Amino acid sequence: MGNILLGVTGSIAAYKAAELANILTKSGHSVKAVMTRAAAEFISPLTLQTLTKHKVYTDMFEPAAYEDVRHISLAKEADLLLIAPATANIIGKIASGIADDMLSTIAMASPAPNVMICPAMNTAMYENPVVQAGIKKLEGLGYLFVEPKESLLACGDLGKGALADLDAIVKAAERALARSGTA
Repeated sequence: MGNILLGVTGSIAAYKAAELANILTKSGHSVKAVMTRAAAEFISPLTLQTLTKHKVYTDMFEPAAYEDVRHISLAKEADLLLIAPATANIIGKIASGIADDMLSTIAMASPAPNVMICPAMNTAMYENPVVQAGIKKLEGLGYLFVEPKESLLACGDLGKGALADLDAIVKAAERALARSGTA
């Protein structure tokens, strides 16, 4: 089974990351999680730690408790960096080469075919030409995407932007792991 690093960003869909981590762990994958500060406003790191049985990484500048450089070693250990949910912010950061927090630095240290991004945001944000250009750029560089679905969104709008169904994300992740020979 694969080593999956689950990146969680500050979308209301962050609560679904707990179930995703649970499904992947019960399927036999080793799952470690990294959360942005905004994600921790929606879901507690303790929830993911309990489900994955691994430390959850939230702060790039925590006191040095490791002999290695954490964002590099986590990127090297992961067979797949699965960012679910992925906000417009993290997509823009990755597309622009910005590495200013733990998740974005790990993304910069991870080879593109091993990064899967699952967008979740308001329809207007998802359809914004800047976000779409970032997605197209990343796809062109080999990053993998699981498209959001159309649904009634938390803000009350109906449209495309809801996190894809968890079974679709799990299947896409397992296909990616199989292609890399780590499933």
